[in-house]
Amino acid sequence: MKTRLALSVLGFFALAYLSFGAFRPAAWAQTIRDREQTGRIVSVEKVSATDGSVAGEVINHSKNTLRDVQLLIRYIWLWDNETKPGRNDPSVSDYYNLPGEIPAGGRASFSFKPTQPLAKASGGHFETSAAIAGFSEIFLPSR
Repeated sequence: MKTRLALSVLGFFALAYLSFGAFRPAAWAQTIRDREQTGRIVSVEKVSATDGSVAGEVINHSKNTLRDVQLLIRYIWLWDNETKPGRNDPSVSDYYNLPGEIPAGGRASFSFKPTQPLAKASGGHFETSAAIAGFSEIFLPSR
């Protein structure tokens, strides 16, 4: 009799555990994508740079909302004479986290100014770029 009661109680808790587990929201593992795959989901366009400040637009090409979009802002120093570069390379990179979410098919403008001014160097110039470094795509459960 005790064994039967113990098995019934154990069965009840097992069934309850499995039932509640079915109602948890689904979560997907992190996925690493190459540039081509990322470009089909999100891109950076209309990038302009003036006195170290960078501005542009991030476009969401997907059918899902994006959040936690992170940009890699690069200031690459190009020497006028690349065959005889100077001793110190003033190139720098920084990350910028875009605030808020970008709805499916939406756009978000950004503006970034580095915390430290760019080095005053001679014998070359900076080439500035902005690229997607990371993002989260929000998948809603299908009904």
